[in-house]
Amino acid sequence: MLRISQLKLPVTHTEEDLKKKIVHTLMCRTEAVQSYEIIKQSLDARKKPELFYVYTVDVKADNEKQLLKMLTRKKRAGNVQLHEAMPYVFPAGGNEKLKSRPVVVGCGPAGLFCAYFLAEYGYQPVLLEQGAPVEERQKDVEEFWKTGVLKPDSNVQFGEGGAGTFSDGKLNTLIKDPVGRNRKVLEIFVENGAPKDILYVNKPHIGTDILRTVIRNMREKILVWGGEIHFHTQMTEVLFTENTRRIRGIIYEDLLKKEKEEIQTETLVLAPGHSARETFAMLFEKKVPMEAKSFAVGVRAEHPQELIDHSQYGDAKASLPAAAYKLTAKLPDGRGVYSFCMCPGGYVVNASSEEGYLAVNGMSYHARDSRNANSAIVVTVTPEDFESDHPLAGITFQRELEKAAYEAGKGKIPLQRYGDFYRSVTGKEKEKTEAEVTEAEVWYQGHEPCMKGAYEETDLAGIFPAKISSALVDGMEDFNKKIRGFSHPLSILSGVESRTSSPVRIVRDSNSLESVIGGLYPCGEGAGYAGGITSAAADGIKIAEKIRQKYAPFL
Repeated sequence: MLRISQLKLPVTHTEEDLKKKIVHTLMCRTEAVQSYEIIKQSLDARKKPELFYVYTVDVKADNEKQLLKMLTRKKRAGNVQLHEAMPYVFPAGGNEKLKSRPVVVGCGPAGLFCAYFLAEYGYQPVLLEQGAPVEERQKDVEEFWKTGVLKPDSNVQFGEGGAGTFSDGKLNTLIKDPVGRNRKVLEIFVENGAPKDILYVNKPHIGTDILRTVIRNMREKILVWGGEIHFHTQMTEVLFTENTRRIRGIIYEDLLKKEKEEIQTETLVLAPGHSARETFAMLFEKKVPMEAKSFAVGVRAEHPQELIDHSQYGDAKASLPAAAYKLTAKLPDGRGVYSFCMCPGGYVVNASSEEGYLAVNGMSYHARDSRNANSAIVVTVTPEDFESDHPLAGITFQRELEKAAYEAGKGKIPLQRYGDFYRSVTGKEKEKTEAEVTEAEVWYQGHEPCMKGAYEETDLAGIFPAKISSALVDGMEDFNKKIRGFSHPLSILSGVESRTSSPVRIVRDSNSLESVIGGLYPCGEGAGYAGGITSAAADGIKIAEKIRQKYAPFL
């Protein structure tokens, strides 16, 4: 087939316009184009308000090699080349026989995709999740947002689908993908109910509402293929062989029956979420090698979505999706400040998972149609900031912030206008720039939070160490140079955003992907090897590949 890149069309174009552009680019007859597939679509807003979609498409056409020769001869082949599709291929099975079924702990993207592939190829995995199935979990979360009554094992962090289930469902990733795992993740999502456009849009997202359906459909396939899933089931201990440090099984507790049982396995996929603090503590006590890692903490910043749309699109009149942004700043002391998990047309949500501690996250439905944009504005923290060399020191650091947030908000989401936060941190009044007075002011009229969960206005600066609060102010002021009105005094901050990624890495070999404890496979975001839905899912596939290459299936 032929791959055409850099096909540029106005955002108001039709499907017919795209077909004509393909024919024009190939300088061929319309009927010579047999079919085409959009591989990538991105938005070019550099000349706003004139906006363009830029496409990469794969085209099947008559006499492709002759077409390319003709284009080359006429010096029109710059963006056209022959292309051979290389779909993802799951490896062939190994020869070693399994004595018992593989056990996968954790039903976030990493554990879910690992179990999905193992089940499809005949390994009959046992999947354990300490939280609830997604239907029950949704009710628990909505009840928590309404009443403030938290279920420690069924909330925004714990349950089928992992923390990403109650998020924007963003699927973009920065990891390199030479074998096509990322694409395969998107294809599986589509096969299970996600919209087809996630296969090609530049920054795909599903939305929390559709993602729940996709996860449920994946669960049902795992069961049909011979897998087994236990909800409300927490691993409480890992068991090793006596003479060699190899996995021989686990002990788990049925949290509803309050009963413990043992299950034998020589293959344990450890795919906890980044908030599985009890599990991390147990693994540390069992001397599973782990280390503290850097992550980021900060606040959620809410701005009127119309302000962000105007900044990104100008006065374009076309019907366009709610605009997103990505912002970074390097401070003089070397610390980084950046936007994270940006949710266009979204909501700030109470994402707590422990009584007496409070964390926030961002969430959008597929339509992205709330009146506010929100994003985490976070500051990088490293093990040096934890004032301890303990592998779990990052968890202690998180808990200190989350406890302070809970107390500041009296159990509700603590919230503060940026102008008041600025004054509290700097001791000075926040002055509006000319742009904020002349342009942004109109967007901030009636600007109120879009939140899931009760909130309380308070002083956010007291939650953080002074150096973190100061870095947040410096970052907000820098970002105002890129999006005018970003640091407007009436913009809204809430906290604490502390679960950006795992504070722990469970050490594994770079080739076998096993821990030094044979048969133990640390996997996904909680184990420290991913950052988001797609990369976690791809890591789950990588672990399934390793098990596949070593062992023969049961069927």
